[in-house]
Amino acid sequence: MSLRLSLLGSLALLVLPAFAFAAAKVGAPAPAFTLQDTDGKARSLAEFAGKTVVLEWTNDGCPFVKKHYESGNMQALQKRWTGKGVIWLVVNSSAKGKQGHVDAAGAKAIMTEAGATPSAYLLDPDGKVGKAYGARATPHMYVIDAKGQLVYTGAIDSVPSADEADIAAAKNYVDAALTELAEGRQVTTAATQAYGCGMKYAD
Repeated sequence: MSLRLSLLGSLALLVLPAFAFAAAKVGAPAPAFTLQDTDGKARSLAEFAGKTVVLEWTNDGCPFVKKHYESGNMQALQKRWTGKGVIWLVVNSSAKGKQGHVDAAGAKAIMTEAGATPSAYLLDPDGKVGKAYGARATPHMYVIDAKGQLVYTGAIDSVPSADEADIAAAKNYVDAALTELAEGRQVTTAATQAYGCGMKYAD
């Protein structure tokens, strides 16, 4: 079995089971939250009222996350849209002792090495915010409009693989949603199936 098929097999096992918690719904207010960033500062969704916000769930040990960071795809999206005033929040909900868990220093090191430029990296080790949004995979992406409504949830793009070569041919759903919002249009594709590694929540 090829690496790609093996990864996709893992994907099916990892993202299909339903979690026993409610997920944020498109068209409804995005769940409020407050989390600490890598500088130990409390950051709340409320502080970004009036701005478009992207939430990106991450796990640096996940090959699907590596695909988008080692290719530079995620960093390019972050740079493009934060440059236009969008708030981009990376969220890590991996529990202590599980893949992807990092402390503040570790998160800073990862972002620096990757050349990433999110607005903030938020730590959610107890998984409360991840579960409130129904985040099921890494990366799992959300877009919140300036009114605080969730307008997109799901995959970063249309090709569910861990192969960097697929990025060029994929439709980037996050970029499309942000472009439509910036142009004052309704988001055409508001929900897709997130693909990637299963969330590493605490038991």
